[in-house]
Amino acid sequence: MADRNAVHLVLGDEELLAARAVGDLVAAARAAEPDAELRQYMAGELVAGELAEMLSPSLFGGARVLVLRSGQDAKKDVIAALLAYAKSPDDDVTLIVQHVGGAKGKALSDGLKSAGAKVATVPKISRPRERVDFVTSEVRRLGGKAGDAAAEALIAAVGNDLRELASACSQLVADTDGNIDVRTVSRYYKGRAEVSGFNVADAALVGDVSGALEALRWALHIGVDPVPIADAIADGVRTVARVASAGRGSAYQIAGNLGMPPWKVERAQRQARGWTPDALVDAMQAAAECNAAVKGGSDDRAYALERAVFAVAAARQGGGAR
Repeated sequence: MADRNAVHLVLGDEELLAARAVGDLVAAARAAEPDAELRQYMAGELVAGELAEMLSPSLFGGARVLVLRSGQDAKKDVIAALLAYAKSPDDDVTLIVQHVGGAKGKALSDGLKSAGAKVATVPKISRPRERVDFVTSEVRRLGGKAGDAAAEALIAAVGNDLRELASACSQLVADTDGNIDVRTVSRYYKGRAEVSGFNVADAALVGDVSGALEALRWALHIGVDPVPIADAIADGVRTVARVASAGRGSAYQIAGNLGMPPWKVERAQRQARGWTPDALVDAMQAAAECNAAVKGGSDDRAYALERAVFAVAAARQGGGAR
């Protein structure tokens, strides 16, 4: 076949990415040899004799692609047979072993590496920053464009499952011109999104008045209490002020100094663009007045929140009146 090193190890427990990596390898092998026979098995169900038959040279020749899924479940004799084969693979066979990593079946993964298998690593996506990067990359892969704010909004609406996020990205790119922003996500998913005060604050802090008001009115409509919305606005302004005053540095370094999670610092760094120290003082005053009105029993707490949105955005735009 075109790839003379025809043993591949897909290593990692991120199911969607592992499945994609295996699929890409199969597609590449069959692109090189369109008539290649494809066989797929669960490694734990194989016996050594059956494996030997599949890997032995064919009397009739022809290329073959063999996919073994859940390699960590392979029995000892199958592992031994795979490792022996990997040291001298058949040029007509592409062997793809998918393994979740970890201690179980480590002899197989380590042995394949030592034998020279090509390794594709798909580590678990667990950090908020990694999920944001996944969404932006997924939209880009589909021919669209999405910033971090849009990715965060989509994660808030859909959840953390990568398959659901990938499906949502595909749907959004297919149904729009491909330029995905927070409003696009809100239009498509506001019925599912867990709208909170932080959605309101995030939009106000970047000067998106219409987005902040839309999020605010929807939050109030579905019954979100005004008090945590006011708290979120105040917290958002304070966070931007603290991060802006912390100076330059990586999000992880600043996070350690301020006692914040890195993802929160990264978001505040983006939001801090366009703010001056005087403008932040004005915004903090507006947030304090909003808190006093909302918690002090104002007759129209929704109006107090709307006024705060306008005041925070105006402070950012004006650079500070004081």
